Amino acid sequence: MSPENRRRSIIAAVLPLVIDHGTAVTTNQIARAAGIGEGTIFRAFKDKEELFDACVHEALKPDSALDAIAEIPIDQPLDARLNEAAEALGAHLERMGAVLGAMHAGGKPRHRDPEHRGKGLRGGRRESMTAMRGAITELFEPEKEHLRVPAEQLASLFLALLFTRTRFDPEDGGATTGQVVDIFLNGALEAK
Repeated sequence: MSPENRRRSIIAAVLPLVIDHGTAVTTNQIARAAGIGEGTIFRAFKDKEELFDACVHEALKPDSALDAIAEIPIDQPLDARLNEAAEALGAHLERMGAVLGAMHAGGKPRHRDPEHRGKGLRGGRRESMTAMRGAITELFEPEKEHLRVPAEQLASLFLALLFTRTRFDPEDGGATTGQVVDIFLNGALEAK
């Protein structure tokens, strides 16, 4: 296995442990989860801090959500496409929050190295948002002749609404994903 593939494999195995144990995860737990010897960890990463930084970096990347959105069949109704996209983005936000929360609870500062602040595979925060907006914009393409505003603007509005919704628990009066999509597409008023 190449060094980069080994690093990716270790990070994938460690992410769930970080969510469960935060920075208290042991190298023994990491090695068992990754199916490697403890020494292999330190051939791939100089120390646990570098491994934790790599885990945070991985959690911030929207790649899995973008891949899931790209696989949404475009021939589905728009509400179904947006629901699937919202679920994919919601899963990304949950994972990101779980990893960052576990790291913060363990006393790890948000970014140890300022050079890597906000850097993901698809770039920093702005680039990630641009990529997400582009992916959502594509979901509106089949309806572009019937849209009241440009698809890119709708994508921005949808993301803003969706990201705000994650702060409200449906059990506490917040909206479900389906409700967000319905209100977004159909408005708040009943048809007259």
